Amino acid sequence: MSKRSVEFEIDNDLVVVKRTIYGKYIKRVLDVVLSVFALFILSPVLIIISILLLIFNGYPLLYKSPRVGLNCKTFLMYKFRSMNEKRDENGELLPGYMRITPIGRFIRACSIDELPELINIIKGDMSILGPRPLLVEWNELYSPRHKMRYSVLPGLACTRIDGIKSNTWTWREQFESDIYYVEHISFVTDVKMFFAVIKEVFKHSSSRSDDTRVDFDGTNLDETRTIEEIQADEKLK
Repeated sequence: MSKRSVEFEIDNDLVVVKRTIYGKYIKRVLDVVLSVFALFILSPVLIIISILLLIFNGYPLLYKSPRVGLNCKTFLMYKFRSMNEKRDENGELLPGYMRITPIGRFIRACSIDELPELINIIKGDMSILGPRPLLVEWNELYSPRHKMRYSVLPGLACTRIDGIKSNTWTWREQFESDIYYVEHISFVTDVKMFFAVIKEVFKHSSSRSDDTRVDFDGTNLDETRTIEEIQADEKLK
């Protein structure tokens, strides 16, 4: 094995990940410096958004969600809360797309809801760029290949830079994009990823802003329909 590669055992599955000085040391320094700088520069925006969210969404301001990170360790990820707490007649929370408030939809469309994750980056839970940290309950649904995402810190964003052209963003495409990043992590890769993420921020995604993307269940890697479309199709059966 190359000295620039490291073996990881994740849930008894062996994965091999590229390791460089940049990935081991420089990337972390950049994460902390840039995150502190971003918090300072964006502090007026954060204050205004916080006030608006408290007025229109109420307390609590932040949404804290357990997520799986480096080496399968669980941490609390912070986001601005974009949904209300409306429930059905049985006291169960309504689906996410039915609970998003107007201001919540706005901050999701602009990715402003992700800004509190800068705190996670400073704490060492996350990186600026890397596979998105997903729900704990999905952990057992991944293949050994998909679990390569746990060999690096999760990030604020990880979009496609593998040269594949597609107008969709299925779970398979997301996981393969994550794996591509893990296998090619470098300063050049991060520069390409940074500009790709900026491009995505300015491209409206209704599945994200309206929270209509279907949850991963281990079998729907190639699902392109939204939750609403799936429900409509089921009613026609």
